[in-house]
Amino acid sequence: MADILYLITLFPLLGFLINGLVGRRLTEKQSGLVACLAVGGSFIISAQLLFALLALPPEERLFTQTLFSWIPVGELNIQVGYWFDPLSAVMTLVVSGVGLLIHIYSIGYMHGDPGVRRYFSFLNLFTFMMLSLVLADNLVLLFLGWEGVGLCSYLLIGYWFEDEAKARAGMKAFIVNRIGDAGFIVAMILLYRQFGTLSISEIAQAAPGARVGQGFFTAATLLMFMGATGKSAQIPLHVWLPDAMAGPTPVSALIHAATMVTAGVYLIARNNVLFSLAPATMTTVATLGILTALFAASIAITQNDIKKVLAYSTISQLGYMFTAVGVGAFSAGIFHLMTHAFFKGLLFLAAGSVIHSLKGEQDLSKMGGLQVHLPTTHWTMLVGVLAIAGIPGFSGFFSKDEILWGAFSQHEGFSLIWLAGILTAGLTAFYMFRLFFRTFYGEAAWAGSHQPHESPSVMTIPLVLLAFLAIFGGYIGFPEALGGINRFHHFLEPVLAGPQVIGMAGQQASHGLELSLMVVSTVVVLGAVYYAYRVYIRQPTLAADLAQRLGLVYRLSFNKYFVDEAYQLLVVRPFQALATVSWKWFDVRVVDGVVNGSGFTIAWLGGVIRRVQTGLIQHYASIILLGVIFILIYLYIA
Repeated sequence: MADILYLITLFPLLGFLINGLVGRRLTEKQSGLVACLAVGGSFIISAQLLFALLALPPEERLFTQTLFSWIPVGELNIQVGYWFDPLSAVMTLVVSGVGLLIHIYSIGYMHGDPGVRRYFSFLNLFTFMMLSLVLADNLVLLFLGWEGVGLCSYLLIGYWFEDEAKARAGMKAFIVNRIGDAGFIVAMILLYRQFGTLSISEIAQAAPGARVGQGFFTAATLLMFMGATGKSAQIPLHVWLPDAMAGPTPVSALIHAATMVTAGVYLIARNNVLFSLAPATMTTVATLGILTALFAASIAITQNDIKKVLAYSTISQLGYMFTAVGVGAFSAGIFHLMTHAFFKGLLFLAAGSVIHSLKGEQDLSKMGGLQVHLPTTHWTMLVGVLAIAGIPGFSGFFSKDEILWGAFSQHEGFSLIWLAGILTAGLTAFYMFRLFFRTFYGEAAWAGSHQPHESPSVMTIPLVLLAFLAIFGGYIGFPEALGGINRFHHFLEPVLAGPQVIGMAGQQASHGLELSLMVVSTVVVLGAVYYAYRVYIRQPTLAADLAQRLGLVYRLSFNKYFVDEAYQLLVVRPFQALATVSWKWFDVRVVDGVVNGSGFTIAWLGGVIRRVQTGLIQHYASIILLGVIFILIYLYIA
């Protein structure tokens, strides 16, 4: 079965080439069909390999394929090689499966756009890069995919590049991500210098017995985490993700919610052995993760742009995932990554359906009363809201509670992280139902402008399928405390449960305690849902009163704690001033001065020498004669 592994990445690469090179000869439908078939092919191969993997004993579940030697330099030999183990299987199925539904949805959403062929070629290129990232068997190939998805993110955020604000949003995402990537590069250099290889499996095998201090692992993993912080929009490098909502909504669903932004979580899970050898880094990851989750949730609660609310929600949910891997609950982090792809992809696509019906309107204050006009969007979005809020029975409940349980049980002192997680869960339920109520209920603020209508079936069918996954996708990790066997955790166990991880986990608490914590989180979430209902349905005037009473706290949240303004003041303007000084003084005076001075000197010398070149034979003969006389005198004296 390993022989067909390369097909997972080959199909989207072909889709990119066809749409990119001959797209102008294709109709809009043909272009969309090529893109969907390409991603569908990857999904079928991934599913086929998954079934083959499940037929093997757990300790033998691995397919590898080496395509060719890429960088053979001295002792360094980087190969283009893929591996397909349980972790890769989960990621490829999420990327290709959710990606396929978003590609299908895009056919309806992007209908009539003059650049749709370019759009589909970029989307296929992104899928190729993301699949290369999750299948790579070495850090260099992984980094190639890492940078490739960043490039595609930049291209798709600025897809409508004629709009300067959208083009600037793409540049902002590109630059902020490069800051994190610098750390990733240095981490690779450190690892190669120590282990003499960049193969992920070889490093994992050598690391536990390496004769190096804990400081080495702390430094290498912190630098790697720096890269993850940029890619997955964790504080302080989170500022690019809300602006990335300038891109088409299906792009926000695929790249900035379901797949690319989770690459940082995947990176840590894939290198779980290294991180488990660096307890200080693990504590940093968990702490920064839960702070990001709480911070972003407190911003989402006051935003009025429907996509910005979902963007801050994504940052918050990514914080949950980092919290999970930070406390050593790697499988819980990947479990939440998977369920989040289902319900957040659904929420973004449903938001896109709302925006599509309102001719591009994204302001929640100009919505309301849409439940009658958009019945399919209404019900499917409700499923997504229930899932992300963590209502029992929906996928988000199982994955989120596994994270909270891991934070509470797996290490002494992490109960504070659990408390912050519970508070974040309450805020999540409140702001998601706030979004839902303001979109579909209450007075219709759009009345009189135009008549909204349900989206075409090519857009609503993906919503229904994702809603199905948002409900039932979590049952694969049904917790043991509720009588299940958590198949998802056991499936990932051979990859994520090395001896160091098991030693760190050490969860010995009872199922009774886990059930009690579930009850606590459920009560908090239901209380938040009721409060949102009271504020936005029963007493709509209460929202304005509440905002006025909160005063400064509300203004801080509404203005996103002025983080962008602080970056502008402390980073952007000083660097702009430095660049201006460098341009006007060093570039103009020094660099241009050297260049212009060289030109002037050469011109002056040319002018002097030109006087010798008279064109008269007698003149040249006189010079030759003088030269001969000079040589003879020199020889005579010498």
